[in-house]
Amino acid sequence: MAFIKHVGVHNQRKAIVCFREVPGEEHMCLIAYSDRLPETVHHELMKCVESELGQSTADLAEVMHRHTMADGRNLLSVLHTENRMQKVPNNQFILTPNTQTKQRLDEVNQLMKDIAAGNAAATRAKELDEGRGMQMPAQRGRDLGEPSSVEQMANTLQAPSSGALSDADIAADLNKQASDLETSAQAMLAEAKRLQEEAQGLTGNVTEKPKKRGRPKKQTA
Repeated sequence: MAFIKHVGVHNQRKAIVCFREVPGEEHMCLIAYSDRLPETVHHELMKCVESELGQSTADLAEVMHRHTMADGRNLLSVLHTENRMQKVPNNQFILTPNTQTKQRLDEVNQLMKDIAAGNAAATRAKELDEGRGMQMPAQRGRDLGEPSSVEQMANTLQAPSSGALSDADIAADLNKQASDLETSAQAMLAEAKRLQEEAQGLTGNVTEKPKKRGRPKKQTA
């Protein structure tokens, strides 16, 4: 079963999540509705999403920022200047990596933070990557409900075309990702050290290296 990151729905409309969190507003995300995009832009965005880089990154904007469209324009810049993205609460965006799985974006964001902090969430992360354990309970779906038109107006804010996500904003987001990766690396190093110490305890510390065996010396008469 195909598993594609960054795709989902908001208010029953297909969309791509470009920024999982807006810098300074971690409870919000930036998405692009598929039905609002011109055909050429949609094609370039999906090519970016489905690329090896797109599927290996947690934040699609990082790849979009480096993606040059066929006409020479920068993909992320086009979405900004043409006002093609919406700012929405990330607990209202539902990731749908395949036809049988659903997961709220805010839950995925929290899970990733747990992993970066070294908490015991690796098993659940593996299940998410494999498309298991992501079925939304019926009650949770009912709790989400369909927002009223007033709620949509209050919660669905367009990203200003004047540049709400400037180079400084993008840099801030990339710095945040770097910090998260550094934290994750430190946690992994600490775990590796613990496992080494545990292994030494089980084997009675380091065993002596076997002596090299050479050829016996010839005896002289």
